[in-house]
This record gives sequence, structure tokens and C-alpha cells, in this order.
Amino acid sequence: MSERIVRGSCHHDCPDTCVWDVTVSGGRAVRLRGNQTHPTTRGSLCPKVNRFLERVYHPDRLVTPLRRSGPKGNGSFVPVSWDDALDEIGSRLHERIASTGAESILQFSFDGTQGVIQKGVLADRFFNALGATDIGRHLCGVTAWLGASDVSGVPFGVDPEDLGLARLIILWGTNTYLTNRHLWPVLETAREAGATIVVIDPVRTSTADRADEFVQLRPGTDVALVLAMIHVLDREGQIDHDWIRSNTTGWADLASSARVMPPDTAATITGVPADRIEWLARVYATKRPAAIRTLVGPEHRQDGRNIMRAIAMLPAVTGAWQDPGGGLARSTQVYFETALNYPPPPDPPRRTFNMARLGEVLTNPNLDPAIGALFVHNSNPAVIVPDQNRVVDGLLRDDLFTVVIEQFMTDTARHADIVLPATTQIEHLDLGIAWGHLYLSLNQPAITPVGEALPNTEIFRRLAKVMGLVDPSLQVDDETLIRDLLNSDHPWLDGITFEYLTRHTWARLNIDAGTRPFVDTKPETDDGRLHLGPLRYTPGSESPAGNSDLAERFPFILMTRKQHVKFLNANYAQFQEHLPADGEPMVQIHPIDATPRRIATGDRVEVFNDRGRLTLAVDVTEDVLPGVVAIPFGWLHTHSPQGRAVNALTNPTVPDDDLGSAAFHDTLVDIALVSDQS
Repeated sequence: MSERIVRGSCHHDCPDTCVWDVTVSGGRAVRLRGNQTHPTTRGSLCPKVNRFLERVYHPDRLVTPLRRSGPKGNGSFVPVSWDDALDEIGSRLHERIASTGAESILQFSFDGTQGVIQKGVLADRFFNALGATDIGRHLCGVTAWLGASDVSGVPFGVDPEDLGLARLIILWGTNTYLTNRHLWPVLETAREAGATIVVIDPVRTSTADRADEFVQLRPGTDVALVLAMIHVLDREGQIDHDWIRSNTTGWADLASSARVMPPDTAATITGVPADRIEWLARVYATKRPAAIRTLVGPEHRQDGRNIMRAIAMLPAVTGAWQDPGGGLARSTQVYFETALNYPPPPDPPRRTFNMARLGEVLTNPNLDPAIGALFVHNSNPAVIVPDQNRVVDGLLRDDLFTVVIEQFMTDTARHADIVLPATTQIEHLDLGIAWGHLYLSLNQPAITPVGEALPNTEIFRRLAKVMGLVDPSLQVDDETLIRDLLNSDHPWLDGITFEYLTRHTWARLNIDAGTRPFVDTKPETDDGRLHLGPLRYTPGSESPAGNSDLAERFPFILMTRKQHVKFLNANYAQFQEHLPADGEPMVQIHPIDATPRRIATGDRVEVFNDRGRLTLAVDVTEDVLPGVVAIPFGWLHTHSPQGRAVNALTNPTVPDDDLGSAAFHDTLVDIALVSDQS
């Protein structure tokens, strides 16, 4: 049988958005490889995606609609036809709208796919037409966006490919080697040309092991470190005052904030020795171009927005933006959001809750109206949302009608009334954006859908008909949706058409290499300047420095790490072949803390606080600091005796304005040998 190669792009929530080649023989995908000519993929896929075809054809794949046949949460389902499933959904949603209004229906989705089309264009139109309640998709990325935008208005940054020009690269709270692996060759190229790579992180990561310098600070103390660096720069005359006068506002207030944070004071707060802070400040000011690379790692705290704002201030203070390759390299998604013709938000806006509050929202009968129907697509909230016990309590409600669109029986799908089978990336059309480079990509379907699986878009087209929604925009085909997104007059999209992408698969936005944000272009602030201003270190209210009474009961800071090379958030943990060698999540603890508790590697312990508890095996390691424990994120509920994962422990606190991430890393716990438990 003849073979053909179909080119597409990875959809995962990862900065790299790789382009891949799918070899198809006899209608079956037989091989998937990274495209050799794509500028960032360069023929290499990550260990997660190398086995993607096993996911497509996995025996546990959902390939038919399912209806619950047993108690909620026990995973008992029977196959039903699409017509029966959709009719039941339509009937139940109509009942809900008639009895308590459309706002009693909650849409919950996130980045299960980053493909713009399957992620939610038609889904959002459908729920907008109903007037359903929405969630603010703020668990990841929004806090970093807001913090950087407080300085620059719209938070553009250095093209990550330009980091090859830098001679100092600070990787701040990002495990690049593991979670952004296609950037690592760029950093190695820079190092070969004389660059120094510095990692700043509370945990020794695989990236820290490969860096030239590692600065390990106490969790959540980043603002104190930034202030001390600025203190040193100001004291030693390393501030570019001409740049500051011409391009910024608020320097006097920032300088006043920094002058009361000398390195000795910051050392007490951060755990980083004063002489090490002074070295970091000097090398940042003098080894140029100087770039800071950060993504979302530092944001998951009560003070996360301020941490990201502080980091974004550093290149504004030193004028690092003046050098090609210098400045701050963060998510590039803002470039695509600016260029593409995204649909406007609904008018009037829908009722919206921060997604981190899901447990509270589902269990609050006093909401007006209370949530009576939950529709989940592109997400697994039972795993990814904090305050997990309350989330599960909500999912177990007998009066909550739940629909989940999925590819596998996730912890969320197990609690559904109806589960609908979705296509994988090689079975549907989509448009790929990236948050780690500037290349737009077209994903073309390589095979017909497995079983009865359907693309998300087709599911919502059918649901619109069942619900009697007649707006023609709810029946638009996928190609037209892509054409509409590309139908923009923004110069970054000049020449990038559907026809071009069909022929070439990818295209770089029309942004010149070496472009200097906020130098070659103006900041999009009200005055066209970068905003500095007063800056203050504030510990989280669930941290040793912020709540000493709580820390007496729960003395350890909990970090929830992404550390598995074959996991991606909550994806792939259900596959035995993707599990780490130890086959279970482990809690990491420093020897200084383990020894007096008579805890050794391999022991079973309980990690607990007032929100929940987990029984886990122990890894005694110096990768974490004394007073810190770390548990990996992304494992399923079945991987602990309690039937829960690490988010059973994490802090669901969100900002008062409901904008931004939960304070996952501002979490206190205690740890004890299982034999010590009564």
C-alpha cells in the first residue's frame, strides 16, 4: 500500500508547538516524527509526543458516546448513539434553562488543546448563545500577563529565538530543559558564543543541573531578590539614568523601595547569601545583552502578579531592552492574539467565575442561580483545580448534570452523566499558535476519526441544532473559521493565508529577527513609557512569613512541580508506558528535615493540612531547601490510597478582583511517617 505524509502541528499546552509529519498507510497512521525543516522543531519531538500514535490507537480510547449506568464517580457507563446522547443533553439543558435560567449551566474548558479552532471558537459561540455561565481561564498565564502588563501595557517580549544573541541568560522560575526543550539548543548556541546561563528557582531542577550558575531562593521571595538587585545597581552607579529619564516613569518610587532592601536584609528573606545577590546584580548589569527568560512558574502565588511585575522591571531599570536579544522573554502568545482576527467578547458579558473557585461554585447552593449543569471540554478540572476535595464533592452531586468531551476516561469524565468522544490532533483541522516562538501552523487531518469520535467543533454544531439555535455562525465549517481568523489587516499577517499554510504548513509572523520591544516599538501604556513605581515584598497569607500560627501546625512549604519528562500537566498519567520508573508520585524532603523525623527514601508518609491528606513514598533529596517539600503535579486520583492527587492540598485563594491564578505554591503542610499516625 502506498504511503503518504501529512503535516500537522502539536496541540499541547507547551511553548514549543512543534510541527510534525504523520506517515499514513492504508488509512492508518504508522509513524509520527518531528519535521526536520521547521525552525524550532528541527526534527525532534519530546518524549511525551514521540508516542502520540499509541494515544490515538490506545485500547482505552473513548470511541463512542457513553451514558452513566452506576453511581457518580465509579466509572460505570454504557455506550449510546450520538442521537441519543445529544437528545438527552438537549433535553436536560432545556429543562435547566426553563427551571433556573441559562446561567445555571457552567462551561468549563482550558488548554487541553491550544489549537485555536478546536479549543473553543464554536464552543464559546454556543454557550454565548445560551447565556451560560463561564469561567475565567486564569489558572495559568494570566497572572504573568498582568504582572508584565503593569510595566509595559501590552506584555510583548523578546523573540525566544533572539536569545541566541544574549550573553547573560537568566532562567527565572522556568525548567526550560524539561518544559521548553526546543529552546534549549538556542541557549546552548548562546553559551558556545560566550553566554552565561543562570537559573533562579526554589528547587534544583534538571535545568539548574545544566546551568552555569544556580541561585536557589526560598519560595515566594522573588520580589525581595529583585529589590536587592536594584539596591546594588543603584548603590554602585549601574543605573542608566538617561534611559530611565527618556523611557520610564516611577523610578524615584522604585529606588526608594530598593534602598530599604540591602543584600543583607534580602539574604535573610530569600536565603540567598548577600555576596551572591551582589554578584547576580553586577553580572546582570555588565554582561550584555542580558536577557531574562520566565514563563508561568513564579506566578502561582498570592503575590504572583507583583512577582512578575518585579521581574519585568529589571530590564526597564537597566535599559537591557536596548540590546537585540536583551530584555524579558516571556510568552509569545500575545503576538498571535494581537495579529489574528479573534472574535470579540460577548456583549453583554456572561456571568464568570475564576476557574480556581470551581469547588466553591459547585458546592454553593446559595448562588443565584446555583449551578445545575456542568459542561467540560478540553480540561480535567478534577485534577488541575485546587481544593480538589471540594471539587470532587461538587462533581458527586446527584442533581448536577455533567457532560464531558474527552478522549479517555479521566478523573473528571468518571463523574459525568454523558461522555462524548473527541478526535485527537491527527484527526481534525486546526490552527496552531505558540507561546514559545513566532510561527503560526496549520494542522491538517491525517486520518479519519477513530470509531465514532468527532471534532469539538462538529459536536457543538450538532448541539446547536439540538438546542434549536438557528444563528448561521454556529454552523460554520472549520476551514472558514481558520480563514476568518487569518482575515486580519495586521501587518504581522501579511501574506499568511489559508492557501499559503496549506502549501507550507507554517509561517513566521512578519516580525524582524532582532526586533527590540519597547525600543523599536513604543510600550502600549497611556504615556508610551515603561512603568516602574513602588515595589514591596509581601509574603503570602499561607506561608511561614505570612502566617506564623498556621506554620506552627503545618511547618512545610509545599511546591507542586512539573517534573516528569513524559507527563504534560494532567495528560499521559493514565498510560503505564508514560509513568516514571518508580511508578508513583513521591514527596521530596530535605535531609535536614527528614533525619529528625526518622524518614528515609522509600518510606511511606502522610502529607496533610486542613484541606486534605495524601499517602506517598518519600524521596530524601537536597533538590529542595530545608522547610520545603515538593510533590509532582499531574498524577491521577488512582495513584494514591485516598483517591486524590496533590491539588487536594493546594491553596485555592485567588486575588480579590478574581483575576489571576490561585496561590498553589502558597500552601503549608505537615509530613509524618504512616506508622506515626493514630
